[in-house]
Amino acid sequence: LLSICFLSPPVNTDRACVFLACSQNNECIQRAGNICGLRQNCARTDFCMGYFKLDSGNPTPVLLGCSINQAFSPNLTCNASIHFPNFIGSVCNLFFCNMNITWNQQGKQYEYKQPWYSSVTTVNFILSLFILDVKCAILVIIPAGALILLFSFIIVLKWKFYLKCCNTSYNDLGKHLEIQKVVACNHFATVWRGTFKGFSVAIKVFPTARQREFTKEKHVYKLPLMMHSGIVRFLVDGKIGNEFLLVLELATHGSLNAFLTRTVCDWACMLKLAQTLSQGLAYLHTDLKMNGVYKPAVAHCDLSSSNVLVRADGSCALCDFGSAIVLQHQPPHRYTHILKDRVQMCTLQYLAPEILEGCANLNSSYFLLQADVYSLGLLLWEILMRCSDLCTGSPVPVHMLPYETEMGHSPSLDELLIFVMEKRLRPTIPHFWAGVSSGLALHELLEDCWDHDADARLTAACVANRLASL
Repeated sequence: LLSICFLSPPVNTDRACVFLACSQNNECIQRAGNICGLRQNCARTDFCMGYFKLDSGNPTPVLLGCSINQAFSPNLTCNASIHFPNFIGSVCNLFFCNMNITWNQQGKQYEYKQPWYSSVTTVNFILSLFILDVKCAILVIIPAGALILLFSFIIVLKWKFYLKCCNTSYNDLGKHLEIQKVVACNHFATVWRGTFKGFSVAIKVFPTARQREFTKEKHVYKLPLMMHSGIVRFLVDGKIGNEFLLVLELATHGSLNAFLTRTVCDWACMLKLAQTLSQGLAYLHTDLKMNGVYKPAVAHCDLSSSNVLVRADGSCALCDFGSAIVLQHQPPHRYTHILKDRVQMCTLQYLAPEILEGCANLNSSYFLLQADVYSLGLLLWEILMRCSDLCTGSPVPVHMLPYETEMGHSPSLDELLIFVMEKRLRPTIPHFWAGVSSGLALHELLEDCWDHDADARLTAACVANRLASL
């Protein structure tokens, strides 16, 4: 029995799910809908999801809530799979259906036609009866006796894929890779923490429906000359059953969003974050030839504080290249589709005004790089707002996303068009920066990054140079 109290009207009355998340997971899952105690009202999908750790064959929930992944078919009542040997992932589309899962270990064997073989077991999803707090209303979700058995084949996966960059054989990978817990999730994939050959790594898993994003991101990581301190290090890639996987460097502090939420920076900390972020983007934008090897310029196209990682040494690293565009022989008509994709899939408050309105100059790919610089300006604003040395005599503000003060956590496209495009307003810069050494220079830097005219904005390389001169 679970007691839940409604503190506010649900965002989407079509679906509500049980909520459970640790501090590391809160950042990603809270975007899926409003949270009220142990209830989450889904804002993006009609699906509940749950990740369970198998402990002596018994599933223990580690992450419950609304799914933010649009990859699941609405015709499915439940979609369950074992992503890793000691975890179960489940998706279902009934009220509060993600609470309980009964795991039947005694299943029949099934032989796949693929080069690897797996055992298949039966999963019985038992939907629990929830009784709400007396102060609210008593809601019976599942009538007595109406148990819905949702059967799904579960593939026990063996790690058998060829890893070029590490020269690891199929068999070797399975021996050296260990999965521990979910650390993040986004529109396309779920990120797990684990170890590879004894070293901590991040493991990004894409469902079958997101193969396109997996392929795009892998392609960017595997471009020549992509090894740079400002870009998260790519280790290996492969396929696990019907899912696709990237193994990446693990950033100890997590996303920039999470880091700024819990950390107040001094001048040195702030400057390192800002410089390494700008240097990483400048390198990504660089068209580079070296010793007969060519790296084309790449536009990230989805920069946000959730898509930048912070390492243990306080440096930033760019990640999440599923929306990135390699600027190499792109016909002008292709950019029309790119503009539509940006608005539909990316974090709206970080999009440049010309992308929001769809009025960019499509004759050149340069507009994509300058749209990244607009996003960079907003990221720098987030970093600077958490710098104690810029707040002399004033308390350091809590971390806020761009435009969150003016329009809330998730502003709509129409709200942003009015505020950013028509009124040409930007996040507020505190007046007391003017009394601090380099405060005016930083103010000017931000304005030159998010200028309404894309051609008037600085390049990422120029931003890095200005920060280096402070």
